Amino acid sequence: MVLSGEFGMVDIQPRISVEYTDDATVVAFTDEKILEEMDVRSVRASIEAVIEQASGIRLVLDFRHVKFLSSAMLGLLIRVSKRIYEQGGELRLCNIHSGIYEVFKITRLTSVFDIYEDVESAIRSLSDRR
Repeated sequence: MVLSGEFGMVDIQPRISVEYTDDATVVAFTDEKILEEMDVRSVRASIEAVIEQASGIRLVLDFRHVKFLSSAMLGLLIRVSKRIYEQGGELRLCNIHSGIYEVFKITRLTSVFDIYEDVESAIRSLSDRR
């Protein structure tokens, strides 16, 4: 982790990109693997920073680049989901690699998360509820 003193900016690994649209905030994971405890902590810090910007956030998590996730990352997703819904927000997941999706099915997380094929359909599902 690299800190720059003046602004307190943090170079966090794994990296995410954040896009703000009219209907949602889209967070895309840019790394292929989120396996190590340090990686999960970094993701948590990044996502929490996004969530704290507004209550009632409409968040889409885009996994298009992710091929490997740890069980700790699945636990983090559950905690993030709980926090978003407690704050009156909505969460959608999309572009989940088939191998990871199988883990979601086996662990019954497909009943916990609203999972969509792509960012556009995830955002549309949020828009339909306005």
